Amino acid sequence: MATKWQELAASSHYETAVAVKTALAQGELSAAAEGIEELIDALTRAEKRAVKSHLIRLMAHIFKWHTQPRMRSRSWVFTIRHARQEIADTQEETPSLTREVIEGMWDKCFYRGCELAEEEMGEPSAVISLTWQQVFDDEYELPETVQRRRRGNK
Repeated sequence: MATKWQELAASSHYETAVAVKTALAQGELSAAAEGIEELIDALTRAEKRAVKSHLIRLMAHIFKWHTQPRMRSRSWVFTIRHARQEIADTQEETPSLTREVIEGMWDKCFYRGCELAEEEMGEPSAVISLTWQQVFDDEYELPETVQRRRRGNK
């Protein structure tokens, strides 16, 4: 039965939930418990894939930011902020996706982000490593945005 639950959870979260409900209604508590476990695992894998995707996109834009400073745009700033927010939102909704989990996928995302950036730029990246601070904490803003904010604060 475990294989059935694995296949079902991999193909449809909704159908897995319906099958668990059916198993419960039929008094098959053991089968329902297996189904719930597989569904939880499948949902966690999906959330991890989402974080990886956002992290790759985030890193790619930071590679581009440092490699092609003359090409910087509001779109890049927006993409960096948006990817950071999506990762933070996913972590909030899925507390098991801790910093340690993200650090565990860091190297793979770094290389895939670098490949993506180099493909988009058509040149090698000037970046050889990225720190947590560069990816999640450093500000990426255009000079005119910084000047506008300074004028507004006076």
